[in-house]
Amino acid sequence: MNAAPRAPLSAVLITRNAAAQLDACLESVAFADEIVVVDSGSSDGSCEIAARRGARVVQKEWMGYGRQKRFAVDEARHHWVLCVDADERVSPELAAAIARALAAPASPVYRMARRNRFLGRWLAHGEGYPDWSPRLFDRRNARWSDDLVHEKVLYAVTPGTLEGDLLHDSGEDLGAYFERQNRYTTLAARQLHESGHRAGVVRLLLSPLVRFLKFYIFRLGFLDGVPGLLHISVGCMNSYFKYAKLMELERAAGRRAA
Repeated sequence: MNAAPRAPLSAVLITRNAAAQLDACLESVAFADEIVVVDSGSSDGSCEIAARRGARVVQKEWMGYGRQKRFAVDEARHHWVLCVDADERVSPELAAAIARALAAPASPVYRMARRNRFLGRWLAHGEGYPDWSPRLFDRRNARWSDDLVHEKVLYAVTPGTLEGDLLHDSGEDLGAYFERQNRYTTLAARQLHESGHRAGVVRLLLSPLVRFLKFYIFRLGFLDGVPGLLHISVGCMNSYFKYAKLMELERAAGRRAA
């Protein structure tokens, strides 16, 4: 039986030294009508892997996560885009759901459940799952934000929901994970500072606590065992360090102004 005709789709992603995960990612989006990889100076063979998989590779100097992803979407030939990261894979169930949605779109934006693998375990609760992410959209109705980090898709419609999971497996050990989170909190603090936000002791202390209660207790993160506990612990530390770094930036700015 022939599949129902659907709107053409561009799969887009950004890369920099992502060779360890890229091949599996590209294989999982091979159903797309085109694949666009925007690379920012990889030296590990990422571009060669992408070309071998039939992707169109575009080089672009790094601009921050949000702007880099927006550039990648602009490079797509089709209006409908599927945005994935190099350490993510589209499950077969999700691929089938995407095809059905594009055959008869009920919304210009669709969200999907993102399942995180942490310390060898696929998380099923807390911050690890379902971690709803709007990644399939008609670019005429949605766009990526300009955020340096923790970028998000901006839209003004009610999104549809797709069945199946977007599988996120960075393959990092704790040391590499901590290094990446340290970079993210530095960028997040800088972004808050540049937008005029301020941090106080109350927010510094309460933000990690609220995050822990929300995801570990009320969203049952404790059911994911030790990996679930460590995952939310890192998240809480991120909240604390983000605001601690913001306070540091505020004090530095105050000294310069004095």
